[in-house]
Amino acid sequence: MPTRHILLFIAACFLVLPCSMGEAPAADAAALALVTKIYNAYKGKSSKGYSIEGEVEIRRTFEPSLAALIIQDEKAAAKRKEVPALEFDPFVDGQEWDLSEVTIGVSNTLPNKAVATVNFKNFGLPTKIVLNLVKTKSDWQIAEITWTRGDSTPETLRGLFKH
Repeated sequence: MPTRHILLFIAACFLVLPCSMGEAPAADAAALALVTKIYNAYKGKSSKGYSIEGEVEIRRTFEPSLAALIIQDEKAAAKRKEVPALEFDPFVDGQEWDLSEVTIGVSNTLPNKAVATVNFKNFGLPTKIVLNLVKTKSDWQIAEITWTRGDSTPETLRGLFKH
């Protein structure tokens, strides 16, 4: 009879395993959908890119503490009649784009956290951007963006706001 109990235990494990494994891909799919939506906005010669103009769009895209940094910096720069720290498009690491060969990979690092690695050529130059994503309420939002320019040390979006 011990063999029967072992077989029942093994069968139960196989029944539970697909259910628990099914959760991670769903999170990956939702996170991937956000990143794909962002980079689809850069397709074509007359594309306008992914808009983060205005507080509503900033709060929709970035997690609350990063959104607050961006909005605070924009307001302070406006008062000083200066350009804000984020003076370029963070999704292409530049002010202009002609993207090709875009590839997106997303992996979950912890529950409600994911990392998206986006590789593309912008005007023929290879570019790699890493987006750290977090799930807030029911939406995925960006918690950090990291750019590596050539052989230089990686820079982050949050790093722009450290004065």
